[in-house]
Amino acid sequence: MTFVLVVDDEPSIVRTLTINLRARDFEVESAGDGRSALQIVEERPPDVVVLDLGLPDMDGVDVLRQIRATSVVPVIVLSARQDSDDKVEALDAGADDYVTKPFGMDEFLARVRAAARRKETTAEAIPSVQTPDFVLDFANYRATRDE
Repeated sequence: MTFVLVVDDEPSIVRTLTINLRARDFEVESAGDGRSALQIVEERPPDVVVLDLGLPDMDGVDVLRQIRATSVVPVIVLSARQDSDDKVEALDAGADDYVTKPFGMDEFLARVRAAARRKETTAEAIPSVQTPDFVLDFANYRATRDE
């Protein structure tokens, strides 16, 4: 099951996205601020991140940059910011896609499915190294050790 992290501080948006994604067999977790989102990404890497730029504790572009420092997870920005400069900044910071609010649910879900497919292709193309003592997961920038 594809795991989607929804990062938005608007409860109605989170509820709508969660209902629609779960109805299509996605596993969904949400975060209402940047720090919570970064903690979730670190503890349980999602397959796709849906990220609002207007968060209460930090700018979404800063969250995006911190995600990109450790992960290649597909990130879809979902924002009310419609200015071209905002879009360019987010895409240059590493966003895979940019959707402006208000948005059509069918198109949004198609973009999530496309991002999830890219994640699968990327994960298959980047090998991991497994030894009896540790695993190097290059796709997610993780090293784990058996204890």
